[in-house]
Amino acid sequence: MKITKTVDYAAPTDVVYAMLTDPAFQERKCVEAGALRHDVTITAQGEGSRILTRRDLPTQGLPDFAKSLVGSTLAITETYRWGGAGADGSRDGDLTVEVAGAPIAMRATVRLAPSGTGSSLTVDGELKASIPLLGGKIEKAAAPAVTDAMDSEYRTAQEWLVGRR
Repeated sequence: MKITKTVDYAAPTDVVYAMLTDPAFQERKCVEAGALRHDVTITAQGEGSRILTRRDLPTQGLPDFAKSLVGSTLAITETYRWGGAGADGSRDGDLTVEVAGAPIAMRATVRLAPSGTGSSLTVDGELKASIPLLGGKIEKAAAPAVTDAMDSEYRTAQEWLVGRR
């Protein structure tokens, strides 16, 4: 299932990238998403970075058939890999989101680029459930949780940026 989302920030790309690679922001993002437990690891990789978050989320709100696959919590691993900044400050990378114990994952490209008076972050990916016959049903059930997580991160980021002006 295709998932594409673009969000706009009223901050330049270097400020948004600094936020994304700040461990305190990543911690806050996990807490505000309702994580029961989480950990964050950020490492430099050349001119870019790798941001790894692991979090356990409650499964309330998921359909019963999805809960039967994963249990009472979703153990999610999210990995962003960002490349170096271009001449205009833009950065490209990739995103992988995996759910432990479930054959479902999202693989996406990400782009942070100047836009108007700030910057935009675009995620363009594919959510895939590797279960014969049920894959499409599981993807449809999981898609709202994925986009809700993106919306939660965006709200957290907006508040973060306002608090630092």
